[in-house]
Amino acid sequence: MDLADEGGIDAVSMRKLGQRLGVEAMALYRHVRDKDDLLDGLADIVLREIEPPEGDPDWRTALRGQVLGARAIMVRHPWAPGLLVERGTAGPAALDRIEAVLATLFGAGFSVDLAHHALHVLSSRIFGFSQDLFDDSPRGREPGPMPPADRYPNVEVMARAASHEGGLGYCDDDVEFAFGLDLILDGLERLRG
Repeated sequence: MDLADEGGIDAVSMRKLGQRLGVEAMALYRHVRDKDDLLDGLADIVLREIEPPEGDPDWRTALRGQVLGARAIMVRHPWAPGLLVERGTAGPAALDRIEAVLATLFGAGFSVDLAHHALHVLSSRIFGFSQDLFDDSPRGREPGPMPPADRYPNVEVMARAASHEGGLGYCDDDVEFAFGLDLILDGLERLRG
């Protein structure tokens, strides 16, 4: 996991892992079949970092906590969404997470069909938002200049109202993520009713 955190998932190799552990790469094959096995194990470890829901009787609170916890893991390990999408959801940790969400949904009276849709939309929110189209994080850059108001009057109104340091700058991704999540949960509640 440290290798992936430092250099992305492409930095994970049997050779580099062997070097990190102070052993020959061939010695690793006593513990894993191949790199695919290693990556499956890494996916499992990442998913196990997500805390299971606390059994809150309110399904919205339970799911909100679960999804925000999953997002925190994806932010901590930016390589993880891609790995999880590539490796799939068949491992024990993935099935544990799915089971916990389904238990919450079914316990709240969701139909199988609506629970199925909810799983997809919540997963898309977690994995898609982590790889958002607009990377507006403050990674050492200054906010951009205000665009010409005569050409982009609505963008100017939004930029001034949202006050991104006086120009087109950064949004608080955690706030935006939670806002979207709440919209999803509101919609699920409406459909459940």
